[in-house]
Amino acid sequence: MDETRVYPQGYEPHDEPDSFDPGLRNQLLDYILKSAPTEVIDTDLFAVMAKRRSTRKFSEKPVEATKVDKVIAAADTAPTAGNYQGFEIFYVRDPKKKQLLVGACNNQPYVNAPVVLVFCKNPSRVRFDFDEYVLKKFAIQDATLAAGYSQLAAQALGLSSIWIGMFDEQKVMEIIGTALTPSSVLCMGYPEQTRFPKPRRNLKELVHVV
Repeated sequence: MDETRVYPQGYEPHDEPDSFDPGLRNQLLDYILKSAPTEVIDTDLFAVMAKRRSTRKFSEKPVEATKVDKVIAAADTAPTAGNYQGFEIFYVRDPKKKQLLVGACNNQPYVNAPVVLVFCKNPSRVRFDFDEYVLKKFAIQDATLAAGYSQLAAQALGLSSIWIGMFDEQKVMEIIGTALTPSSVLCMGYPEQTRFPKPRRNLKELVHVV
């Protein structure tokens, strides 16, 4: 690996450009997003939205590294306050830590999924001259949008996911080794069974014209 490139310990993108300029921002991100998938994916955004459903039973089939790359890259494309990206992603790969997360997430067994991403708020990145509570609000919005983009990307790649919002924040922080507060845990993998989404509210119950 070229020493001018810095990846997180334990995670390195599966593929990268033949020529790499470390000073060229977003080069690796663009390459990952535009690279050919390992199989046909769903590029109809509205079809992806319609098919997405929370999955609580994942198969043991491992998720390809190229798909994990795309899911993580998708998070990096999400809109954030001032483009400061007030969030961090913790990619949990250690089986023991995954099992500990089950306990920290109200004993929900599906947290021990093939791919587990913990999205954390990082208001210190949001460099606006606002009160601290405003910066924290921006950070949770940033982290939430990023997780949502990853979830849609996973669905487009033929994966299923479940969004975990019920957990002991302090326990999760201790398990993944951070002082940053988690906003959500996103668990992904291949579903044991494909099921249709549940019905939603009618638009007249959802939308309020002011």
